[in-house]
Amino acid sequence: MSLRPPDLAPSPQLRARRLGLFAQHEAIVLMRRDCHVCRSEGLSARAQVLLTAGDREVYATLFQLDGDLIALDEAALSEEAWRLLGVQPGDPIGVRHAPALESLSSVRRRIYGSRLDAPAMAAIVGDVAAGRYTDIHLAAFLTASSAMPLDEAETVALTQAMVDVGDRLTWDAPVVIDKHSIGGLPGNRTTPIVVAILTACGLMAPKTSSRAITSPAGTADTMETLAPVDLNLAAMRRVVEAEGGCLVWGGAVSLSPADDIFIRIERVLDVDTEGQLVASVLSKKIAAGSNHVVLDLPVGPTAKVRSEAAGQQLAQRLTEVAARFGVKARCLLTDGSQPVGRGVGPALEAWDVLAVLQNLSDAPQDLRARACLLAGAALELAGAAVAGTGAGVAEAVLANGRAWTKFQRICEAQGGMRTPPKAAVRSPILARRAGRVVLINNRQVATLAKLAGAPDRKAAGLTLEARLGDEVARGQPLLTVNAETSGELAYALDYATAHPDMIEIEA
Repeated sequence: MSLRPPDLAPSPQLRARRLGLFAQHEAIVLMRRDCHVCRSEGLSARAQVLLTAGDREVYATLFQLDGDLIALDEAALSEEAWRLLGVQPGDPIGVRHAPALESLSSVRRRIYGSRLDAPAMAAIVGDVAAGRYTDIHLAAFLTASSAMPLDEAETVALTQAMVDVGDRLTWDAPVVIDKHSIGGLPGNRTTPIVVAILTACGLMAPKTSSRAITSPAGTADTMETLAPVDLNLAAMRRVVEAEGGCLVWGGAVSLSPADDIFIRIERVLDVDTEGQLVASVLSKKIAAGSNHVVLDLPVGPTAKVRSEAAGQQLAQRLTEVAARFGVKARCLLTDGSQPVGRGVGPALEAWDVLAVLQNLSDAPQDLRARACLLAGAALELAGAAVAGTGAGVAEAVLANGRAWTKFQRICEAQGGMRTPPKAAVRSPILARRAGRVVLINNRQVATLAKLAGAPDRKAAGLTLEARLGDEVARGQPLLTVNAETSGELAYALDYATAHPDMIEIEA
């Protein structure tokens, strides 16, 4: 009789089967309830199991079924589990109960109001990055970090842990500049313009961006309609060495990989708390090798930051945590009273970016001015412009076409420039009365764009036809909903009908 401890015993074996089940990032395994492994291991539905194949292992959620859909000796895998295990049909895989995760005790302590130290944060983030947390575990941690917000020590510890579990880039340049907006303002797609200006001025700007969390589009979503963004580290380095900068998706280069897992759950929960926000933003800047960063903090009644006092508090936290990692940060509190530009949604925002870069006469001037403001602050922070002159320098680089030329070069280096798609169906939303536009609800505008299909449907979203202070006539279009299917268009229009004060008009 073997005296080997249970955790060292070999896992019972089954044959791998590719089920063709797409569950986004979730690893799932399906097994027969009456199979010998389920019986011998005492496995039940929704159990967390450890799958092994050679030297690879994956934590997965078990679902069970009766009948002949799969054989008794088969384990049917979702696409994510199949990818992570790297198996072929019929390969042997081991299945057993997943080991208990000690870091979950820290999550439980946080739920009950205890603060977490650096080792606890490191253990949690390490398990998250390794794929050991289910969506329920992730949601519990994020919710616990929201109900009692992370303090500065916890935020620093979370930031460090998120940096440590991923790759980290270094660059042969004294100044590596970055720019980031905390979000919450539809259409605020300044990053491609800012990166084009900064690199045209000779600065190094290796920009990694997130996909949307609670918004209808993230920078990576918009850039994906203009050029490939799923570059690996070697390709990213090649682009930066050739052009001075890039605009890539952070999830493809494994910089702070735990952040992309958190973002996936935050999107479902529709939460983005201060501590997570600070750690998310700064961990990726630090991992990307940036040592100077300009942060855009839109402030407005329906923006993510509601008041100037809250904005100042967040700016202080960002600046102080950045300094702990040797990063020089400058925060700008900007106007968050209404969306920026005309388009809200990946492709619609891309068309706005192109219009500004190409100096078209109908380009949205608010987007242009905001991009120059942020690029100017970055130029000054990097020492490439005298204090108070940065915005003017940025405007000149934009006006003379150097930024547009550089942007095209970056897109070509990343794999070739693309033409953004356009929606198949559209419908205007009309003013119910005449008067002056006095309020545009950013959150409802963002929700409307998401219901139309953004960001997953790249052409979906909405086009703003009126701005704050505009005088409008009854029956005049206030915005136009863009969708790729008639069903999504109808769904979005139902929401607009139920929220008639999304754009408030005062007679």
